Amino acid sequence: MKLIKKIGLVVVVVFIAMQFFSPTKNTAAGNHTSAFITQTNPTPELKNLFETSCYDCHSNNTKYPWYNNIAPISYLLADHVKEGKEHLNFSEWQNYSLDKKDQMLAEIEEEVVDGKMPLSQYTLFHKDTELTPNEVVNLVEWVRQTRIIYQLGKQPN
Repeated sequence: MKLIKKIGLVVVVVFIAMQFFSPTKNTAAGNHTSAFITQTNPTPELKNLFETSCYDCHSNNTKYPWYNNIAPISYLLADHVKEGKEHLNFSEWQNYSLDKKDQMLAEIEEEVVDGKMPLSQYTLFHKDTELTPNEVVNLVEWVRQTRIIYQLGKQPN
């Protein structure tokens, strides 16, 4: 029984100590996705969809929920954001080549059609981020049209 109490005490001390050390937050000033919006010209509905369902994990500016201030949740969210930005970062769109942009759009289509994005862990706590079937259809149509523009840009003159 003494061992269980000691382990419990260590767990409590570690939990309390974690509250004083939080990961760096993913926040950027300004219009961090303007190049993406300008270059791809999504409809107002799709622009809103990106803002509510994508940018928290795939841009340089995350809107954090209140529970992000509690460790270890803050560490889990920081890891999700870091991983999301490694796959696609809308704030870095201007730095991607035409091939990379085309590839990113193809991946958006695949992930959304397969129901992998937004992540189920995210939509569990953010119900307004779930995509409706109509939003998926509109997003896929927009992706396909936008990809044509990037593919034409790669064609020799």
